[in-house]
Amino acid sequence: MSTETASIVIIGGGLEGAATAWALAQRGVTDVVVCERDTVGAGMTGKSSGIVRCHYGVSSLAAMAAVGLEVFEKAEEIFGTDIGFRQTGYVVGVGEANVGNLRKSLAAQREVGVQTEEIGVDEVAAMWPAADLEPFAAFGWEERGGYGDAYQTAQAFAASARSGGIRIRQSTPVAGLIVDGDAVTGVRLVDGSRISAETVVVATGAWTRPFLAAHGIDVPIEVHREQIVMIHPGMELGKVPVFSDLVSLQYVRPDVRGEILFGNSDLAELEIADPDNYLNRADEAFLDLTVDKVGTRFPQFTDAAITSSYAGCYDVTPDWNPIISTGPLEGLVIAAGFSGHGFKISPAVGRLVADLVVDGHSNDPRIPESDFRLSRFAEGDLLKTRFPYVGAGEMR
Repeated sequence: MSTETASIVIIGGGLEGAATAWALAQRGVTDVVVCERDTVGAGMTGKSSGIVRCHYGVSSLAAMAAVGLEVFEKAEEIFGTDIGFRQTGYVVGVGEANVGNLRKSLAAQREVGVQTEEIGVDEVAAMWPAADLEPFAAFGWEERGGYGDAYQTAQAFAASARSGGIRIRQSTPVAGLIVDGDAVTGVRLVDGSRISAETVVVATGAWTRPFLAAHGIDVPIEVHREQIVMIHPGMELGKVPVFSDLVSLQYVRPDVRGEILFGNSDLAELEIADPDNYLNRADEAFLDLTVDKVGTRFPQFTDAAITSSYAGCYDVTPDWNPIISTGPLEGLVIAAGFSGHGFKISPAVGRLVADLVVDGHSNDPRIPESDFRLSRFAEGDLLKTRFPYVGAGEMR
């Protein structure tokens, strides 16, 4: 039985694992092995809808999204390649009951460095002339928002980390942790070999709960099947921004092929799924929902047609916010439970995990590590927005 050594092992070569490897390499920490059971980004990474926004009522998340945006904007300089980021802008609309909290949320976002403002209905109408805007009472606008490609981004993270000296081992499934007393000392691979390490980062997304449960660690993550529908609008839209509709609870964004991507923002009820065995397309009920919601908000789409659909899985925590946390075993760091937020904050996730590994704490005062500690669930101290939107689902 062979034994390899490393200072750090990262389990999972998806977006967050790759971002962590990149951030460690940026700090000069390169005695790192990434173990990916398939290929980089082969899990749920490629299923992301790729929305880039900083509109969060949780200030630490807004700050993380702002960090992510800065990296996406400089991707060519940082990675030397196009990662698929398209800066279309991002608009969010609310009804009368949510105007006050929208304004409070925008102010709080600006306090942590987000460039955002309130705009009028005439400005939104000029951006989205096909939309019925009558039900909305106020809008927030992020000129720097847009959408990106999570798979391309994961590949860029991984390539940068590899060029810095980090070892990325694909087709390398991990069977479990090696534990000595109260400390993690490495990982056991499915082929029987071992990698000894001082620190192990678990970035296994929707597979995290059963993996850690085998070691007596309860991570409160449920796996939810999330459906996406691609639509040809049947008309020329021109340059339109991402539109988050918090009245009818939907979001749409343009796509590079002239289509639009539709997602449902009403997540009050989870559709529990097995990430290794789930329906990888929209079901009939969701297609009917799509037709109803899109037809209501965009009445000019009289010749629209559904072109395709797919589905992925969210790893959802009780408060819909991630776990980025040390412990409960010495030498263990958990980065999971991203609840649909993972793409836009991935550069900041990588940096926070690198901070925890190297320094034991966050180095960005806007992003306290305590916000994302695993113990908050047992303590009953959930991470919640200060500015909740009435009837607007779980994604804020």
